[in-house]
Amino acid sequence: MSGEHYDTLETRDPQAREAALMAALPGHIAHAKANAPAYARLLAGVDPAAVTSRAALAALPVTRKSELTEMQAAEPPFGGLAGVPVGDLARIFCSPGPIFDPEGQGGDQYRTARALYASGVRKGQIVHNCFAYHFTPAGRMFEAGAHAIGCPVFPAGTGNTEQQVQVIAALKPATYVGTPDYLKIILEKADELGVALPSLTIGHVTGGAFLPPLRAYYAERGIQVYQSYGIADLGLIAYETTAREGLVVAEEVILEIVRPGTGDPVPDGEVGEVVITVPGHGAYPLIRFATGDLSAVLPGASPCGRTNTRIKGWMGRADQTTKVKGMFVHPRQIAEVLKRHPDVLRARLVVDRPGDADTMVLRIEAVPEPGLETAVADTLAAVTKLKGRVEIEPPGSLPNDGKVIDDVRKYD
Repeated sequence: MSGEHYDTLETRDPQAREAALMAALPGHIAHAKANAPAYARLLAGVDPAAVTSRAALAALPVTRKSELTEMQAAEPPFGGLAGVPVGDLARIFCSPGPIFDPEGQGGDQYRTARALYASGVRKGQIVHNCFAYHFTPAGRMFEAGAHAIGCPVFPAGTGNTEQQVQVIAALKPATYVGTPDYLKIILEKADELGVALPSLTIGHVTGGAFLPPLRAYYAERGIQVYQSYGIADLGLIAYETTAREGLVVAEEVILEIVRPGTGDPVPDGEVGEVVITVPGHGAYPLIRFATGDLSAVLPGASPCGRTNTRIKGWMGRADQTTKVKGMFVHPRQIAEVLKRHPDVLRARLVVDRPGDADTMVLRIEAVPEPGLETAVADTLAAVTKLKGRVEIEPPGSLPNDGKVIDDVRKYD
């Protein structure tokens, strides 16, 4: 750790990075098959040695975060997805759902040191960690990253705002770590109490929207705040750098952006669901883990010198399931309609209620052909068991926002 970058991995040739990630895949998949019963079943016919490319990885099934609660209830405690015996774990966390998350033995397993370092955190600085330390893993995730850099941590957790102010005034930490809005609450409480907190110059936030007005507020207070994107299940996915241009994908992560409701990768720049695989994460060897979050790949490399792929950050949720006339309609059903009509480039189902009844309009990007609207409408009815109208739009006309189902009904 020196200079602007955490290590030389961040500035290596992209082809070398890709080769290293692909080379790590067979061992990761072999470990999952041998130690996680769910993957032994899911990947029964898969030869791990053959999975050495993104195309081969994309042929494997996704494991959806939205299905973890059900899987874990059927096969407690981890749905058959853990890669080590329960007795070998360091910690077990519980996120809302409930979803249980295993943590293996070792140091910075969630890889947050890289994100903290990019925010300006350096060895010896005190980190004031306002993430929760109970039930959910966020507090532990960032404490481990700070320790990897060489920073002492005050485990502040959440709440007790007046005490937070007193501790910061006494210990003079350089860095706040927590949700985007809680730092503002602390600063406002300090103002109310007449207590100055000049030591705080760095912030690292996640777990909520970090909007421009809040970013500007911190900058005016002399605090440079950066954000990262991660999940409780596997840790850091991507992080902001001094370039302030999107989020750089973490070195250890294989990231795919897929069409919501499917496992099919979309072209760079198109909004889709974030799917990740982290080779070497032995305690929880999730493969093609569909996060339920939307994002898109940004073109080019970051001006900060890091050469990995960049994404736009969190752009909403991919699970757009809705109910029409008492029946659920899922994004995967719209994907099935597209699959049966290769000439249709993209589709967006608009659900409305202009009067007393629900309506569906499937807007499709395609070159108009005789009978296409009728054929697609018939497929829509066959797949969803609901009738809907089809409208053909010019290629490239649908919004690039990741929405497959747009429910515009109003009930006021």
